[in-house]
Amino acid sequence: MEIGFFFWPYHVALVRAMAEAADSLGYDMVGIADTPGLAMDPWVATALLAERTRRARVAVCVTNLVTRHPAVAAASIASVDLLAPGRAVLGVGVGHSGTRNLGAASLPAGELAEGVAFVKELLQGRPASYRGGTAHLPWVKRPSPVFVAASHPRSLAAAGAHADGVFINYGLAADNIVESEGAVVRAARAASRNPDEVEIWQIACLDCGADGAASRRKIGAILAFVSAYVMGGGDLARRGVPAEHRAALLELRRRYSTRPGEADAALVTELGLFDYLSRRLAICGTPEECLAQVRAARAAGVRRLMFSVSLAVDPLDTVRLFGEKVLPAVRS
Repeated sequence: MEIGFFFWPYHVALVRAMAEAADSLGYDMVGIADTPGLAMDPWVATALLAERTRRARVAVCVTNLVTRHPAVAAASIASVDLLAPGRAVLGVGVGHSGTRNLGAASLPAGELAEGVAFVKELLQGRPASYRGGTAHLPWVKRPSPVFVAASHPRSLAAAGAHADGVFINYGLAADNIVESEGAVVRAARAASRNPDEVEIWQIACLDCGADGAASRRKIGAILAFVSAYVMGGGDLARRGVPAEHRAALLELRRRYSTRPGEADAALVTELGLFDYLSRRLAICGTPEECLAQVRAARAAGVRRLMFSVSLAVDPLDTVRLFGEKVLPAVRS
């Protein structure tokens, strides 16, 4: 099982420490989230990761094609590849906090495929056109893989049809895995692609601590943030949400913040959603509890896990403790 993590780059010292932890503890990938309303510039942080790592892949997980023009994103990841040859990964999505916190609308999911195809062409060193303009990056050394962040049918289809990989954020239960990965596979086949060409990672929130109760209390904030876009708008039944939780999730979606904190954690508890959301979207608790949950995810069909650790009690401690106590046991 491959395992990585991504985080909000709050400050330079954290980025450097996370890079060193990723490499020394054997994580397969380390990523930076593009959320400028909450943390430092993602490309500066990713460059720091690239210079501080020698083994782990380095990802932007993820940016969007609204506040970052696709040609600029392509040039940026190609620049990271010069620092970390063959290890750079570009993750793109429609936008969440990265757009909302800047007052911009998310990219319509139907337009994501066009942007991905444009970026991939540029990363081959060939001229490409997008919305009436043409760009060219003749200096690119090698094409970095382009992953799509996907929680909904159209973005999952865009990943299967066009992307090199996908960061799926939909849930870790067996039925969630079958539904989300099945959508990617069907889209790949419809595009005459081999589904095995699309590298699938499942995203989950992680908080691993010696004080399991503290980890569970804290993870509620990121559960509110994540579930609001994983469940999305429209019919919650079609998002795999049991009937008994639908009204509460609609209320959560109405009241949550894209600048999450204690209020969001309290809201998840108030609405009686913690147990359901933590089972579906998170790995949390003591190392022993986390190990049991990861093994359950693997039994459900997860092959690669990409953890969000941004709102853990202590993101660096979570990465270190999980890497020291859980990762070796998973791989043994």
